[in-house]
Amino acid sequence: MLLLGAALCIVLVAMLSGSVRAGVALDGRQLPMKFSWVACQPNCRGRVSAVGIVTENTPGDFDEFARSRQLGGATIVLDSSGGSVNDSIALGRRWRNLGALTTVGVSVQTNTAQSAPSSMAPVAYCESMCVFLLLSGKTRYVPGTAHVRVHQIWLGDRANDAKASTYSADDLTIVERDIGRLAKYTFDMGGAGDLLSLSLSVPPWEDLHELSREELRRTNLVTTDTVDPPGNPNAAVAELTPKPVQERFASSLVATETNPEPAKSTKSAQAMGRTGGMSAVARLGRE
Repeated sequence: MLLLGAALCIVLVAMLSGSVRAGVALDGRQLPMKFSWVACQPNCRGRVSAVGIVTENTPGDFDEFARSRQLGGATIVLDSSGGSVNDSIALGRRWRNLGALTTVGVSVQTNTAQSAPSSMAPVAYCESMCVFLLLSGKTRYVPGTAHVRVHQIWLGDRANDAKASTYSADDLTIVERDIGRLAKYTFDMGGAGDLLSLSLSVPPWEDLHELSREELRRTNLVTTDTVDPPGNPNAAVAELTPKPVQERFASSLVATETNPEPAKSTKSAQAMGRTGGMSAVARLGRE
């Protein structure tokens, strides 16, 4: 009986520990985006981990992160619920200028030693504006177990009750202007019109649309079947064990102050994914 009780306690502690780690990972996608350099297996290039929401500070944070590093052609691993449209566009253009490869995943420590290298597990989420960051990669890879989800951009201060809200002509101008910016960016990055069509057909009161493998190809979000360059015998192997799909996330959107392109309006409509029933704080800012 004592042995059985001890075994049950160990199992319970393990389950609780796993729940805590899962909660931390979920919260990370809702916090402002953080960048970190992740070592991979021997003789394999490291990767940049980009986890969280894109805010008005994110492009500057990336510039600071990149200042002392040679990131040309680096692999950027995304796990994000979205964020600011205009700041995502600015960040995506930085990544394209670096010739980056983009993918969706989570860094996994394969050894308890602090200095041990990590590999990339593909079970991660890239939602809302994260999808357009994924598009910025010169080469783009999405593992079969990753989840890529899209929806419309909207005025953030009315996203939680979009149907009941009222909208002025100025509001519609803001949204249409930023849709134009997003369309130009999409085509500049080599994306297809199908990506815009799929995204803009999902209103904020519906669940995000998860792109199928066929849709990932049709929208040009996927350009390669491997995260590492072909012919590299020492490339890190990604974990491909299927994991349960989490509950579908509802959509919400946010407005921000940053405007990377000239415009007559002084406001900006922005997009941000809503994760686990928690929506981001929305605001309308002056540029």
